[in-house]
Amino acid sequence: MILLLGATGYIGTAFAEELARRGRDFRPVSRSEVDYTRFGPLLELLRRTKPEFVVNCAGLTGRPNVDACENAKADTLVGNTLLPQTLAHACAMVGIPWGHVSSGCIYTGAKVRGTDGIWRTEANLMRPDVLEAIQGDRGRLQGFTEEDAPNFSFRSPPCSFYSGTKALGEEAALGIGESYIWRLRIPFDGHDSARNYLSKVQRYAKVYDNVNSVSHRGDYASACLDCWEKRVPWGIYNVTNPGWVTTRDVVELVRKHVAPHRTFEYWGNDAEFYQVAAKTPRSNCVLDSAKLIAAGIRIRPVDEALEHSLKNWIPEVSR
Repeated sequence: MILLLGATGYIGTAFAEELARRGRDFRPVSRSEVDYTRFGPLLELLRRTKPEFVVNCAGLTGRPNVDACENAKADTLVGNTLLPQTLAHACAMVGIPWGHVSSGCIYTGAKVRGTDGIWRTEANLMRPDVLEAIQGDRGRLQGFTEEDAPNFSFRSPPCSFYSGTKALGEEAALGIGESYIWRLRIPFDGHDSARNYLSKVQRYAKVYDNVNSVSHRGDYASACLDCWEKRVPWGIYNVTNPGWVTTRDVVELVRKHVAPHRTFEYWGNDAEFYQVAAKTPRSNCVLDSAKLIAAGIRIRPVDEALEHSLKNWIPEVSR
């Protein structure tokens, strides 16, 4: 039996659906049933249920976005930092392996190869010369690997409070017992939802253009569970659809498949965006999923996943 924490959330429901599709016995657990943020109740739950594996999808992302975490710092710290630490120690005590939904939001930018052939970390991928270079030759951009230290965290500010707690959560849990840390990045799929990146792009009054890795929600849950079922080595994995996209790429796909007559307006620059629409710095970054693929885990390229999602788009009113 697999224990699933945070089963009612946007990512937790994807895990529940994938586990059901695979015919796996699992038990969703809510905090109203057991306060698993506290060591004692969590340890008692593990000893009583004796799961073979635990999946932690619980945490705080903020609604409608990470700005909300700035006003709920205590809850954000508990959900994103203290919970994974508590879970790591409790699982290690009873010898149960587990997997943790983390975030790629602990990075900003990517590595870009200059004309001199040297790779450098560029925090701002929208700088005109950088954007022109990587769009002209996609091989000049390389995402952050699991070996790269987070550069959008409390240890490498400025960052959002959300990103800081997610990076600290990885630190707190890493190396304790047997575990996977699965980094998610901007989730989406073909079902209209307030949490879906593709829905957000369509509903924004103005669109913020940048360069990012993204994760198809179903592909993500499937790849994470494959890590466990195939018993790949424990550790951190960037679980994103290989490749990267700009927001303008996504907008063109939306226009092609969902809203051909829709016009989109963009924020003029970062200064305008942060003055009007955002309260805290945003992470925009590219992650390298080569380690995941080298471990034998299959996941669709980003262009294929986006195209399929929008080509088969299900509006919220039709669900």
